[in-house]
Amino acid sequence: MRVSALGFILLVGYSTALTDIEHKPFLRKNMDPIIFPGQYKSHMHSFYGSDAITKDLPTTAELQQGCPSGENPNDLSIYWAPTLYYVQGDNYTEIYPATFKTYYENVDKAEIPFPPNFYAVAGNASAKSQADVSENINALTWWCDTGADDRNTRPRATFPRSTCAAHMQVILRFPDCVDPNNLQNHTYAAMNGGVCPTGMKRMVSLRFSVRYNTQKAIPQGWSGIPPFQLACGVLGDGYCFHGDFINGWFDDAAKTMLQAKGQTFMRIDGAHGNGKQYSSCKTKDQNPTEGTSDYLTSLTAMGGA
Repeated sequence: MRVSALGFILLVGYSTALTDIEHKPFLRKNMDPIIFPGQYKSHMHSFYGSDAITKDLPTTAELQQGCPSGENPNDLSIYWAPTLYYVQGDNYTEIYPATFKTYYENVDKAEIPFPPNFYAVAGNASAKSQADVSENINALTWWCDTGADDRNTRPRATFPRSTCAAHMQVILRFPDCVDPNNLQNHTYAAMNGGVCPTGMKRMVSLRFSVRYNTQKAIPQGWSGIPPFQLACGVLGDGYCFHGDFINGWFDDAAKTMLQAKGQTFMRIDGAHGNGKQYSSCKTKDQNPTEGTSDYLTSLTAMGGA
């Protein structure tokens, strides 16, 4: 992925013309078909969307052969993010999201739908400090969704330092400009004064919004460095949160999405069904005997990293 390093502008919470889709997690495994295609040597990721995903980088058509874990049967995209754990000594217990939603925003600014076989990564899996995080571009921020937290007195891309009364939330935006003739050449309009560079086209702005049920995982709460760890990071830091996306939208629904106008929500229906209706099929791991869902085993597979 190539992203320009010039022209930062501040992203704000206001967006026009949007839709959103809630997804259930269906797989946890030490694979990343974008970064490590064909291998089981990644840190642990939690997967949402089309269950056609394997260790190999899929095409859009291949994803569309799967079963969706999301509420829109017209979206067979695959989405993944590093797994979040509650750490107790050598025990790592996954903290499941209360909700994992993909928001498609600024629809009325888009010139084209996501191209077939388009994929992108947002965030920095190697980030170790706020300086490594481009919040002004990708909006990466953690907070308690009640609004009562310390986000203005701590680095905003790390976990809250006091108990969240409800859920702990994170958001992350994806690139929204692409060269249709070279899909790996993509960037953010926010890095170019709010418009796409010459030769690129504007897409819908994809955003992850994840609410983790920390209250259920840790009912006693916490104070100071929380006992959480992302699979890509260290105890107490959320800097390395990142997201991956491979387009699996059916063409008719992807084009329908571009009809959303104004400051309103639009449900995206299509030939494959109602845009707010879970599928009756059951998601599954396509290769259950390969890879691992165990955190410590994944470290061994990574070479002890």
